[in-house]
Amino acid sequence: MIDLHYWPTPNGHKITMMLEECGLDYRIVPVDISKGEQFAPDFLTIAPNNRMPAIVDTAPADGGDPVSVFESGAILLYLAEKTGRFGGDTLRARVTTTQWLMWQMGGLGPMLGQNHHFNRYAPEKVPYAIDRYVRETARLYGVLDRQLAGREFIAGAYSIADMACYPWIVPHALQQQDLADFPNVARWFAAVAARPATVAAYARGAELSRPDAPISDETRRILFGQGSR
Repeated sequence: MIDLHYWPTPNGHKITMMLEECGLDYRIVPVDISKGEQFAPDFLTIAPNNRMPAIVDTAPADGGDPVSVFESGAILLYLAEKTGRFGGDTLRARVTTTQWLMWQMGGLGPMLGQNHHFNRYAPEKVPYAIDRYVRETARLYGVLDRQLAGREFIAGAYSIADMACYPWIVPHALQQQDLADFPNVARWFAAVAARPATVAAYARGAELSRPDAPISDETRRILFGQGSR
C-alpha cells in the first residue's frame, strides 16, 4: 500500500496518473494547501519542503521499513523503478525519459506556475510579469511541440515524462495558450486525456477539487506569503 499525500494540483495529478497506470494500491491522504495543512509537523517529516505530493511506500522493494519520497519528479522515478514501468526500457529510452522529466520539473512546471500566479492569484495585475510568463509558456509549448513531431509520446513510448507534463497543459486556456497553435501538442494531449488511467486519476482529484472556491487574502498568505521560518 502507498499513502499518497495529495491535493488536486498539476503536481498531485502526476502521481495519481502513475499509480493508476501501474495498478498500485494507494490511499489518498488529503493535504489541503489552502488551509495550510502542508505545514503540519507530521507532514514535514516526509516532505521537508512543505509541498505536496509526497508518498510513503509501506511495502518497498527491499522489504525494509517504509520509504517516504517527496518532490513529484522523484516520486515518479521511484515508482518507475519499483514497478519497472514507464521509465524507459533501454539505456537510451531512460536517458530521454529522464531528460524530459527534468525539463518539466525545471522549466515547464515553474514557468507555467508563475503564469498561473500572475494571471490568477496575484492581488494586482502586473502587465510585465503577465507578458513575461505568457511568452515563456508559449516558448515551452513550442519546445514540446517540436519534440512531439513524429512521436506519439514525448520519449517515444508512453512514460513518466508524459505524466509529468500533461497536468500542466490541462489549464492551457488559463495560461492564454491555444492548442491549435501547437498541433503536435494537441494530438498528444488528446491521446493522454483518453487513457483510462488519466480519466481515473482526474476522477479521484474531482472528489477533493473546489474550482470555484474564492481566493481570500488568508489563502494568498498561506500559499504565497511564507518566509524562511
